[in-house]
Amino acid sequence: MKLILAALAAALVAGAAVAEQLPPKRVFESPDLNGPRARGVKLAPDGRSVTYIKVRADDLTVTDLWIADVAGGEPRMLIDGKMLAPETRELSEAEKARRERAGVATRGVVDYAWDDQGKVILAPIEGDLWLYELDKGQARQLTRTPGDEIDAKVSPKGRYVSYVRDDNLYVTPVAGGPERALTEGGSELSSWGAAEFIAQEEMDRHTGYWWSPDEARIAVAHVDQSGVDVVERPEVGATGAKVVPQRYPRVGRPNAVVTLYVQDVATGARTQVDLGADPDIYLARVDWSKDGRTLYVQRQSRDQRRLDLIAVDPATGRGRTILTETSPHWVELTDDFKPLKDGTFLWSSERSGFRHLYLYAADGRLIRQVTRGAWPVDALEGVDEARGLAIFAATKEAPIERRLYSVSYRQPAEPRVLTPDIGWWTAEVAKTGGAFVGTFENPRTPPRTALYRADGSRVRWIEENRLAEGHPFWPYVERLRVPAYGTIEAEGGETLWYSLRTPPGFDPARKYPVIVQVYGGPGSARVTRGWQNPEDQILLDAGYILFRLDNRGTPHRSVAFKTAIDRRLGQLEVDDQLAGVRYLKTLPYVDADRIGVTGWSYGGYMTLLLLTAPDSPFKAGVAGAPVTDWTLYDTHYTERFMGTPKDNAQGYEASEVVRRLPRLKDGSLLLIHGMADDNVTFDHSTRVMFDLQARGTAFETMVYPGLRHRGGWTPTNRLHRAMQTLDFFDRKLK
Repeated sequence: MKLILAALAAALVAGAAVAEQLPPKRVFESPDLNGPRARGVKLAPDGRSVTYIKVRADDLTVTDLWIADVAGGEPRMLIDGKMLAPETRELSEAEKARRERAGVATRGVVDYAWDDQGKVILAPIEGDLWLYELDKGQARQLTRTPGDEIDAKVSPKGRYVSYVRDDNLYVTPVAGGPERALTEGGSELSSWGAAEFIAQEEMDRHTGYWWSPDEARIAVAHVDQSGVDVVERPEVGATGAKVVPQRYPRVGRPNAVVTLYVQDVATGARTQVDLGADPDIYLARVDWSKDGRTLYVQRQSRDQRRLDLIAVDPATGRGRTILTETSPHWVELTDDFKPLKDGTFLWSSERSGFRHLYLYAADGRLIRQVTRGAWPVDALEGVDEARGLAIFAATKEAPIERRLYSVSYRQPAEPRVLTPDIGWWTAEVAKTGGAFVGTFENPRTPPRTALYRADGSRVRWIEENRLAEGHPFWPYVERLRVPAYGTIEAEGGETLWYSLRTPPGFDPARKYPVIVQVYGGPGSARVTRGWQNPEDQILLDAGYILFRLDNRGTPHRSVAFKTAIDRRLGQLEVDDQLAGVRYLKTLPYVDADRIGVTGWSYGGYMTLLLLTAPDSPFKAGVAGAPVTDWTLYDTHYTERFMGTPKDNAQGYEASEVVRRLPRLKDGSLLLIHGMADDNVTFDHSTRVMFDLQARGTAFETMVYPGLRHRGGWTPTNRLHRAMQTLDFFDRKLK
């Protein structure tokens, strides 16, 4: 037996030695190395099919719409995005910004919506709308206008298509006929039906209008941006430059004023909703009751320490607050509010120290706590009202594992796990019956999607995406490096999770350079039992150890863990990342003199902080699109964690990057930024450049014409950025 095991081990080592190395260029070429993945998965209203968006095998920049029948058979393409998407169409600034906020990086079918009857699918394609009629088996073009139709929806009963164009809200009959403007006089400063910048970027609200279930009314938001500061943002492209006067609400400055109306679709009569005496609030969420008799509005205070649920009479606009959440830190926004047919509703709260689900009566009276324990609910994914079950995702077993559970909300019960496989699960739950489409991944399994019954048993694969012969990643599978997971203790005694990957052919007797991959900001965790980005293989193949650590402030933990950073961004996060480096230095195969760090956005900010920490252990860092001064960032994000400069001057001063730059070592920094970034604007980086040049500190920089924070990055410039990063670390750490 020992001889067999020894032979097997020798074969594995030999296989790893001769396994094909992944060419960096291949990472960004078609077909996608992650395999055929289903995105934007939705169950048809009748439950007989599943639709999803998929990247083309021959072009990573284009996505198509696919369908799979529940009864079986091969999935088939419904809408060919490449055929219908003109490459020459220039999108409006509103649509570009909307795609940037949503993280859309492709063209073709990038979004779609079913009607509630399951007869038609609406797909916006490069500014125009297409309607796929299932009984006819073909798509027809619904609009053909110079402007872009954005945030398009099919009305609940399928009679209308609604959309925003040129800052006004329109409807057009599905059966054909002229469009009708529901609002008039819209402009950039006074718009109807669109979510404002802050709602899209920070609040995860991407719409500004909501149909009633009977199609008789629409709740529509009006946005007044006239008081918002104009930030003159340079947008430098490949063939020229322009100055964009962007309405950008920076911290401590005025926000857009958002008001809400209920409009009668037939008559056009409009009733204003009473949102209270203070106009300086956030319109967080809007929902209709199942019977359409109540409009629910979530109103968040400017300091984000209070969230009110208001029940509004749509006929009069008058409302009453039926539930209030408060926090000495901040109240997070979620999509966990679910009105039920009997008038009760489900709601999530962090009042126990962890996010859990609660059942309320229509008047806001608490009926019962539905889930409980020293673990957080991640999201309420759906409800099976026939059986009285709430279906939710949670990191119940560990912060690095996400599974799906069901639990009765009618009587006390323990949650039942629906997805036993250990890894990371996401799901789309049917509106009735409890069936769901689940996507699973772990470090050895690229994302694979299937349809599951309410009990968690699999009905059929939608995209099996099995890592086997024929899969795009298969030629390199023997070089796949699975992370080792573990925990260390922060200075305050908190448990911090990390992941560590070693290079192919790893020899524990040797010493290796390490690259710490950091994000570190609230709202995003990097340490998960999920499939790893193939782009990381470039650094692994180059001989680097890759290390990640989720510091205090990151999600999937207790309220205390997340809010430890309150009013002091960039302090405890740095302490925890430095604790991670101290752990790395205890490993015999880590070269303590060759440790680098890299990150994007908040991770870019963390990279700069870590490079300029007293006695920094980092020899080099690559900072991408970093925040460098929180007074330059937006209201909702920054004020949530920092308050305003007026009430937290000390916190803002301690968090600022430029004051730390005298500690930056010569030649240790590569600074990267897109030259059309409308989120972390380019002046965040120019401040660093100017100060370092004035000090005579050597550094390197790479800027990308025309590229924004997330959007516009093509395979070509993503490859360029990856190779610049590799070249910099090779020169500094090797």
